[in-house]
Amino acid sequence: MPRAIWKGSVSFGLVNIPVELYPAEDRKEFKFSMLDKRDLSPVGYKRYSKTSGKEVEWSSIVKGYEYEPDQYVVLSEEDFRLANAKASRTIDIQAFVPLADIPPQYYDAPYYLAPRERGEKVYALLRETLKSAGRAAVAQFVLRTTEHLCAVVPTGRALMLITLRYENQLRQPNDLGLPAEGTKSVGVSAKEVALAKRLIDDMSEKWKAGTFKDTYHQDLMKRIREKIRKGQTKEITKPGEEESERPASAKVIDLAALLKKSIGKGGDGDDGEEAGPKKGKPKLRIVPPPRTAHKAAARKRA
Repeated sequence: MPRAIWKGSVSFGLVNIPVELYPAEDRKEFKFSMLDKRDLSPVGYKRYSKTSGKEVEWSSIVKGYEYEPDQYVVLSEEDFRLANAKASRTIDIQAFVPLADIPPQYYDAPYYLAPRERGEKVYALLRETLKSAGRAAVAQFVLRTTEHLCAVVPTGRALMLITLRYENQLRQPNDLGLPAEGTKSVGVSAKEVALAKRLIDDMSEKWKAGTFKDTYHQDLMKRIREKIRKGQTKEITKPGEEESERPASAKVIDLAALLKKSIGKGGDGDDGEEAGPKKGKPKLRIVPPPRTAHKAAARKRA
């Protein structure tokens, strides 16, 4: 059974639900060791005193706030708790909002809320009420010395807590050179819009998370096993020669023709000609943009 990372209560009005918080995310990531390429010896980090240069054990490390140069206030776990005892132990619901009203860019990390002893009834009450109302409970709470904005939402038998970003934590896209809203400013025709809508309709289906697989993780593991099988376990191999950089084409893209091909129409036929029978859903092919100099440099550093 996983271990709870936070214990407290969900509070709304005069109601308190004793709960425990569990991570809901299980990232499939590789854990690579850092090696010295000269002899493949492991490379590690040390915590050391910047004054003496000696290594410092975790048990001897405390948190300090530098209020002036070289002047610190040392804070203990008790100090963090006493700063706001209610905030550190309570998920304080401040509003109930339609779930669809929370823009996707605000969502951060998911967690499960589980009821503690004698909290099952009120837990179920909040879960079922949120379901029937189509609402999310927006709250604030403290986790690991940081106050978080969050949404409590029902999913199946569970209440899920999803941390949210504050508005000032999101960068504005003002300097990205984005095209103006609408279609006229970039010369998109009504015909192209209609074809794009048709392509979207053809590719529309119900959301099924299991349909999408992390194939890169599997492919990389296959590559690792292949190197082990070949005995390539103690040598550093240079990556294969990459494709030469190709400059972006300067020709004008025939957007309508591309859309026609995507939904099964030929590019040479008449605009009013009916498309032939489908042989399955069209698939989009995503072509990566040409590499830029800074991306190539980043790869060399990696």
